[in-house]
Order: sequence, then C-alpha cells, then structure tokens
Amino acid sequence: MTPVMTQGSPGCSTKTTAGPRLPAADVQMSPVSGDPFGVVVTPDGRWSFVSSPLSSSAGPAGGWIGVFADAGSAAPKLVRSIPAAEPLGVAITHDGRYLLAASGSGAMVLSVQQAEEGVSHHVLGTLRSGETGHGAAGGGAIEVAVSPDDRFAFVSLEGSSEIAVFNLPRALASGFRTSGFVGYIPTGIAPVGLAVAPGGRLLYATSEVAPAAKGGSLRGGQGTLSVIDLNKAETDPAHSVVAVVAAGCSPVRVITSADGSDVWVTARESDALLAFSAARLLTDPAHSLIARVEVGEAPVGLALADGGQRIVIADSNRFGQQGASSNLAVVNVAAALAGKPALAGYLPAGGFPRQMALEPNGRTLLVTDFTSRQLETVDVANLP
Repeated sequence: MTPVMTQGSPGCSTKTTAGPRLPAADVQMSPVSGDPFGVVVTPDGRWSFVSSPLSSSAGPAGGWIGVFADAGSAAPKLVRSIPAAEPLGVAITHDGRYLLAASGSGAMVLSVQQAEEGVSHHVLGTLRSGETGHGAAGGGAIEVAVSPDDRFAFVSLEGSSEIAVFNLPRALASGFRTSGFVGYIPTGIAPVGLAVAPGGRLLYATSEVAPAAKGGSLRGGQGTLSVIDLNKAETDPAHSVVAVVAAGCSPVRVITSADGSDVWVTARESDALLAFSAARLLTDPAHSLIARVEVGEAPVGLALADGGQRIVIADSNRFGQQGASSNLAVVNVAAALAGKPALAGYLPAGGFPRQMALEPNGRTLLVTDFTSRQLETVDVANLP
C-alpha cells in the first residue's frame, strides 16, 4: 500500500461555522416513498433516477429506483418505480444508455430507454465481484463510477476496503453470464466516494479510515484520498494506486473541478470541505492540501454550481449533533482557493441531505433528503 501523506490534514471536530440563511424561495421539497439515497440525471436532462435501498408502505419491498420526468415542470415528477435489491449510489454511462446502481458486491445494470418507456425487463443484469468478504463486513457496494469511454465500471465496496473493477461491454456481450469482473483496487477502510478526473487518466476515491488504523472507528478516524491510475486499474487494479493522502476525519465524497486541476472532498467528521491540487497529489502529495473551508455538521454530498464558481455541500447532521441542523452550505470556490472567507451561507434542506445531481441546464440541483423522504429541487442560478 502506498504510504499515507498526512501534512496539514484537519483533525476531527463538531465545530460548525455560522453563516447567513440564504433566501429559500427557489427551494422545493417533493415527498417520495422509501429513503432516497442516490440521484442522477440523464445527459439530455429529461429524466432523473433516484435510488432507495429500503422499502416503505408506499413503495416496492426491498428497495426501488424511481424514474422521474424532469422536463416541463418546476420539480421532477415520479413516473414509475422499479423494484431493485437495495440500490445505493447511481451513475449513468456517458452515452446515456445504461444506469448502474451500486448493490451487493457490485452493481445492477438497467436500460435507461426501457426504464423511461416503462418496458419490462429494464434490469439487464448484475455486475458481481469475484470474491467478497475481504473485509469484516463483506462487499457493501455503495458508489459507482464509469470510465469516460463507458468500458469500465468502478464500485466502492464499503465493507471490504476495496474498489471492484468491471468490464461493462464484456458483461453485456455475455448477457451477464459473466459479470466482467477484472479485480480489486486496494483502499483504506470503508471506501465510499468516487470521481473520475476529466480526461480519464485518474480515479479519485475516499476511504473513511486510513489503512494502517486497525480497529479504527468510522466516526472520528483520519481517512484518506487515493489517487488511482485509471488505465492500470483496468488491467492491473491491485497495483493501480499511485498516491494516498490523509483527507480529514471520515472523508466520504469527492468531486473535481471542471478542468480537473482541483479535487474537492467532504470530511464528514471534520465538518470541513477540503481542496487538493491534482498536480501536487502526483508530484508533492505531502503539500497537496491547498484549501479548507469549515461548513455545517457532517457534510456528505457536494456538487459544483454556477459554472464551477460555487460548491453546494449537503450538511447531513447524520448523527444528530446537539444544536446542529441539516442544511446546504454554499461555498465560493475562488475565495476558498485564495485562503479567504468562502462560506456564502446556508440553504434549507430536509432530513439528512445525502446526494446531489446538477441538471444539464446548470440551473437546477437535485438533492436526496434521506430521513425526511424528500427529493429537493434547488435553483442555483443566482447563488451569492
């Protein structure tokens, strides 16, 4: 395992930062059944898919994927629910043909067109990793990412300290008689967030606890950001990690700037948004942390908005910290990178805001509010 660089990484904290309440006129909450987890929008912006790993009296047993029509309405409208086996994170291939939902030891693969049209047999098959249970809790697929050419899928296995790699065309060509499993990328404990860098050369992954921290807690442990050579991950995943840096306590999600120069991570138990230099992660990882912004309690999901000039962060308050509440923090990117006060303020959220997806119009942000069972719609066109 690549040595973990720790310089400058923030410690654990429950200290949140005060900020103004931003106008909520452009925030809408729509009730959904079950507990919404992942959300993704089709490339044409006409449809969105929301995953729920749990059932409710109003939804299919064992979890579901909701198909929402986005076009022509202020808030997405549920068209149908597809029964699914406890789906979590979701992703759509760049060509818009396939929806992947993390589940079990890999991911379910659905036909986007058939799901939109309500055609039966929209679940085409399942990607399953070859050997689960490397970690104490087994597979625990939680997030999924796709290579820019749509040939490979990467699934973080939260319970196995690994990322599973799959050859998607191989699985499709075989009718899923083979899952296209390639191998495992080693990570720290409880890998979650995944982001493919623009250009497709690198994959970034967060792990809640550093690999050396045996017996480490998923609450309060120093976690990591791993940098993975994407080409090597597709052929020799076991040796594809090129750098590992400390990323605060329990880092859980990661995104990159549009040009790939900056890598942003939510450190949930540090109550902080962290920025890393993509170049320094490869050349000088010990000094790759370039910005830190204190936000609300237990930040999880994050998304770029306003052409990349703002970042919206889901402050989940997952563990019910006394005196804290769930909200959406808005951060000024330029100010953060310049070391200036960068927190613009907070937008309202439902209970445990978790994942985010920006519609292609760049104006509408969708947020899953897990415990309040809502899909939140936020107009981010005029953020401060």
